[in-house]
Amino acid sequence: MNTSELGWFKSSYSSAQGDDCVEIAVTEQAIHVRDSKEVTRPPFAVGREEWAHFVAFAAEA
Repeated sequence: MNTSELGWFKSSYSSAQGDDCVEIAVTEQAIHVRDSKEVTRPPFAVGREEWAHFVAFAAEA
């Protein structure tokens, strides 16, 4: 899969300058994550269930 063709988006908590953020792209199989400052670097992907666990953990923090 060519990840440059994915619909990447940032968190609504992202600063107006758009720096120091991660972007995610959702596919049927996985959640792809990349650094918004280094979009040419390869992103990593996690399963949807693992992403749900991460989001739940982050919400508790």
